[in-house]
Amino acid sequence: MKNKVLLSIMGLLLIVLGVMMSITNGKRSQIAEVRKEVSQVTKTQKPVTTQIDNLQTTYNANDATAKRKLLEFAKAYYTFSSQSDYDKRFSKVSGIVSLSKDQQNNLFDSGLDATGGSRIDNLGLTSQYQTATGYTSDLDNQTIEVLATVIIQTSGTGQKAINQTVLLHGWFDTKTQKLVSIKINTIN
Repeated sequence: MKNKVLLSIMGLLLIVLGVMMSITNGKRSQIAEVRKEVSQVTKTQKPVTTQIDNLQTTYNANDATAKRKLLEFAKAYYTFSSQSDYDKRFSKVSGIVSLSKDQQNNLFDSGLDATGGSRIDNLGLTSQYQTATGYTSDLDNQTIEVLATVIIQTSGTGQKAINQTVLLHGWFDTKTQKLVSIKINTIN
């Protein structure tokens, strides 16, 4: 009787062991399948991550260039002490801007009064760029929106020099690497 019980227990243990081995082998094949899928995903993810990194590097470089060029524009635009300096402002920035003729005419007027005299020289007007901070916004259709708060010091004959803050709002084309539009003290 004892032998039958022992044999029955041994048989039962062998059956349980067989079932466990069967389940384990099934799980191992599932684990192997999951590992294979993970490996494929990892291989596909690497090029996508590289593409994203490349886009981010390009955007960051263009972002920095957009800010630098708007600040360069501000420095040239707001620094003059005579009619001659005032007239040379566009030539100083012509390599970094690609403005419409209308906008160019609006931004770079002649500085002459109604009689044709030099408003700059007659009034002793001067402007000196002090400092600026640039900010960028969205990238939309290869154009980066860029803003700058610019502090300038202005004065005229018999006037004490005062600091003024100006807002420049520009758009930078990432293809041409030029500012394609600039507005002063307006947002839209």
